[in-house]
Amino acid sequence: MQRTSFSESKCPAARALDSVGDWWSILIVRDAFQGLSRFDEFQKSLGVAPNILTRRLKHLTDQGLFERRLYQQRPARYEYQLTAKGRDFFPVLMALFSWGSRHIPEEDLAFFLSDAASGRARETVLVDAQTGEQVTPENTGLLAGPAADDEVRARIARMRAWYLGIDA
Repeated sequence: MQRTSFSESKCPAARALDSVGDWWSILIVRDAFQGLSRFDEFQKSLGVAPNILTRRLKHLTDQGLFERRLYQQRPARYEYQLTAKGRDFFPVLMALFSWGSRHIPEEDLAFFLSDAASGRARETVLVDAQTGEQVTPENTGLLAGPAADDEVRARIARMRAWYLGIDA
């Protein structure tokens, strides 16, 4: 079954999802942040079929989240290292982790986030880099970008009307 491509979408969220792919890809990136880099390590951690893992690693490499590096000549074996684009996915992964932690019964949680140096428990929120203000649906809107057309501008107007509590 062919999935829909969002590579030409004007929405950054849709294009980001196209870049990452699916849940297997997100879990592969998660494992890379936990120090895994080789095919057999990913396969053991995830229990994913080899053909699926091969496709996901190729997609993540083609999309620029991983760089494939030869670590053994005979037979040729590769490892997958996060690129700058891949490392930029960290806040997304932490947002998913934090959201999951808030909505899974505590007795089912096997992991908590912590400060790496102190071990202190860590709770994440999304904040504006310039002001430090927490970003919420109530205080966040959209601005038209260079590729915005009339449809995008109408969507922005609807969102602004929703935020202000008026009919668009």
